[in-house]
Amino acid sequence: LLKIVQNPDGSLTRQSFFPSVSITEEESTGSNASQLAFFKDIPLNPQNKTFIRLYRSPTPPPNTNHRLPLLIHFHGGGFILFSATSRPFHDACSVKAVKLPAVVLSLEYRLAPEHRLPAAYDDAVETIMWVRDQAMDVNGCDPWLKEYVDFSKCFLIGSSAGGNMVFHAALRALDIDTSPVKIIGLIMNQPYFSGVERTESEKRFVNDRILPLPANDLMWSLALPEGADRDHEFCNPMTADGFLKEKMGRLTRCLVTGHGGDPLIDKQRELVNVLEARGVDVVAEFAEGGCHGIEIFDPLKAEALLKSIKEFVDTCCRCVNYEAAAAKST
Repeated sequence: LLKIVQNPDGSLTRQSFFPSVSITEEESTGSNASQLAFFKDIPLNPQNKTFIRLYRSPTPPPNTNHRLPLLIHFHGGGFILFSATSRPFHDACSVKAVKLPAVVLSLEYRLAPEHRLPAAYDDAVETIMWVRDQAMDVNGCDPWLKEYVDFSKCFLIGSSAGGNMVFHAALRALDIDTSPVKIIGLIMNQPYFSGVERTESEKRFVNDRILPLPANDLMWSLALPEGADRDHEFCNPMTADGFLKEKMGRLTRCLVTGHGGDPLIDKQRELVNVLEARGVDVVAEFAEGGCHGIEIFDPLKAEALLKSIKEFVDTCCRCVNYEAAAAKST
């Protein structure tokens, strides 16, 4: 099902699900019907072979006072599969850059089991720090970011494992001075969490065609630190100690989306309940039916998700504008 073969050294041979979009495609075609946005790749950490794929609309904002929010995107794949260059994630980032509009930064992070968690979280935080350095013009700022981005309006966004990364990267960022970068919203689409104790939705969809329980368990066994079970805080933060739960209460506004046909839906609802109990401003949108990763397969669901993200981003940005205006008036 996962199209993986485990090698004697513990690494994986991955048979590609989706075609990859190389940067040469952009260089040779510019922007065409399949590439709504301009994009380019920027090295992040050459030693770790991580990089950033940056997207912007071919039509810039009308004037320099109309800067765009920055979306820092983490792709899905159970921490063991796919890439920022995989066609569905690449296309989704292109669409967001044009239709929100926004500048979108998609991270090529290290995969497990070659690099078990928290490697992906480390890469996510390194990306946030890279953005901070860009905002501070350390060793120069990328021209797209310098010209188009409002660093006071940054979002972390991800689906499935990417949604899990949004959560944990945001918690880590609470301990870092990211100024002048301000993370004002967290967008977690069908975030990837589980636990040792089976939820009712996991039991109900044990043989789910997209994410059957044996595949889910296997991915977590490959992603978590050696010897950890699914009640580790990376997988099941709802069992975390008081210190981590206190930190959860300091998270910024969140959008959490899910579908009733996803085996992970109960865990996603549980996360929303925990966040709300700690006073976090959460917009929770749970639809009936569907499946895990449905926006990849269903254009109407992808359109509905984009609409929800746009409404959330617009609302968060309006709040920042209002707060800035109020501070200026006083």
